[in-house]
Amino acid sequence: MLTRESHICLARWAVDCAEVVIGHFQVESSDERPREALRTGRRWADGEVRTGVAMKASVAAHAAARGVSDPAAVAAARAAGHAVATAHCADHCVGALRYAMKSLKAAGMDSGVEFERQIARLPEALRDQVRGRSENAEW
Repeated sequence: MLTRESHICLARWAVDCAEVVIGHFQVESSDERPREALRTGRRWADGEVRTGVAMKASVAAHAAARGVSDPAAVAAARAAGHAVATAHCADHCVGALRYAMKSLKAAGMDSGVEFERQIARLPEALRDQVRGRSENAEW
């Protein structure tokens, strides 16, 4: 069972993962929904908004992803959507990481180094769980 403290830690971490690539979306669109989703994710982790607000922000970020065609931008918006959705279900943190890696790869960047950097940022007790759900992923 995941503790509330660990859930909040994963939510903050997921937002950090998505923030690494949000610029890929912002280059393609002035739509603020993915960036707002990241702000909402942080606000949820700080106890300032309820989970329902976070879920609406997630849906909005995914809608924004459908509004662009560049693969790096699409993946960046989806990373933001999963990051804020971590408020609802901690497993979404893995989606934030996976989509962030997809965004990097689509932008012609090395996702392997960033993957390891992000995993290393997690508390040791959570690393193996997240790594195990993320390795062998297609990105």
